[in-house]
Amino acid sequence: MRVSELFVKCLENEGVEYIFGVPGEENIDFLDALKESSITFITTRHETGAAFMAGHYGKLTGKPGVCLTTLGPGATNMVTGVADANMDLAPLIAITGQASMDRQHKLSHQYYDLVSMFKPVTKWNASIRDKDIVPEVVRKAFQQATSEKPGAVHIELPEDIAAMDVDGEPLEAMANELLPRAVEQTVQNAASLINDAKRPIVLVGNGVTRMKASEALQRFVEKLNVPFTSTFMGKGAITWEHPLNLQTTGLQDKDHIACGIDQADLIITVGYDFTEYPPSAWNPDGSKPIVHIDTQAVEVDAHYPMKVSLIGDIEENLSQLTEKVEQREAMDEEYQNLREKLMADLHEKEDDESYPMKPQRILADLREILSDDDILISDVGAHKMWIARHYHSVKPNTCLISNGFASMGIAMPGAIGAKIAEPEKRVVAVAGDGGFLMTVQELETMVRLNLPIVVIVWTDNRYGLIEWKQMNEFDRSANITFSNPDLVQLAKSFGAEGLKVLRTEEFKPIVERALEMNKPVVIDCPVDYKENIRMTERLGNIICSN
Repeated sequence: MRVSELFVKCLENEGVEYIFGVPGEENIDFLDALKESSITFITTRHETGAAFMAGHYGKLTGKPGVCLTTLGPGATNMVTGVADANMDLAPLIAITGQASMDRQHKLSHQYYDLVSMFKPVTKWNASIRDKDIVPEVVRKAFQQATSEKPGAVHIELPEDIAAMDVDGEPLEAMANELLPRAVEQTVQNAASLINDAKRPIVLVGNGVTRMKASEALQRFVEKLNVPFTSTFMGKGAITWEHPLNLQTTGLQDKDHIACGIDQADLIITVGYDFTEYPPSAWNPDGSKPIVHIDTQAVEVDAHYPMKVSLIGDIEENLSQLTEKVEQREAMDEEYQNLREKLMADLHEKEDDESYPMKPQRILADLREILSDDDILISDVGAHKMWIARHYHSVKPNTCLISNGFASMGIAMPGAIGAKIAEPEKRVVAVAGDGGFLMTVQELETMVRLNLPIVVIVWTDNRYGLIEWKQMNEFDRSANITFSNPDLVQLAKSFGAEGLKVLRTEEFKPIVERALEMNKPVVIDCPVDYKENIRMTERLGNIICSN
């Protein structure tokens, strides 16, 4: 058999069901091998979109999403999506074609050193330069992509190697080794710090959902009766309705949550990564001591004065710690007052009837429509900040926000990956008009696959998040406006349904109708982003109790 056929057999052996990608001259042997495979190849319209799809598939299934491209511009296009998966800790395997070995030593058509190019945005990457190493490379790629912390891996397959004859068999696909438990003395040290603290607070990150530690976390905070707050990527680890939940943090440096952290004398981080929300933003003078609970040791940071670190299985270590901490009767009164103020603020303008629609009203209506199990995918832009704050999650992995690499254009292709991963769940993508048009070509992919996904585009003809930052910094904006095509007609030209919200009271019935159409639907929803500055002013006027 050919090397490409052995490669595909190795992927089948690893349980791969889908590959997202774009065909090219230098991967035709691989594509031909897929013709006889059980793996479904999903042809996408851009390599970045293919990686976004694979990343969301990996994030939801825990199995590496796989994406394929050719060399040169195909590979460089894919780098953004690979970087996003790697920084968001989503398991992904990126496969690229490459020039034949006999022309890699010189200036050559479309040739770049892809291993060097992908090195900064992957956990591991390799070039298959010997036909006999395919089983080892593929097995190691899957091991690396799924081991803690998960991320992206890149494999390069030169076209002449792909066409060679080879004998070989896949290596046995093995589960990664179990993570260790922290030693008892370390757990006791952490418990002593927590028991001595008068006002501890818990910061919940992406790792809690990834490690399926939500129940253990809930038992822990309930025994302590201490409040917790989540990063954008930690949303839904515990239901937003829980009385200890101070909701999402990371909107800006000063927020209700900042008051909670200001009052704390100990911060307990669980499954938290610096890329989600830097320590300098919530511990600016580095004065708050930290108990760190995660799968890996923490990076050194002057704003992160770690006193005790529980490394390994988050669920196991939380359970051990819960046994040793002392029961507290009730949440601190100051924290309780803070939660009441926060919840009142969250419900403001949910019934506002003005048009264009307020972000608060859009998300309140959307929350009423979608069930607890439905999946909302957020793009990157001003709407992301509102979703983080005002779209309330009951369960893990039901509100996906990329806040590591945070690439615009991720929502619609990400929704395709999510729908393929979770076909029984309804999937809604929310994007700004800036991000939507960056990957709009994947609407054709969605239509071709007949995926019933609803895409809600918040339109205001500008890069709203940048304007928000500019107004805060300079009290004026620059170079952020643009014009849009008719999004309804654009959607219809792709074969999707296109709808537009013309009055605020129409929004709910339009979304409900869209979800019942059983086809791709794009909804143009004009938004009033004057609320951005009003939020900043309101939060800036918060006075924290001492």
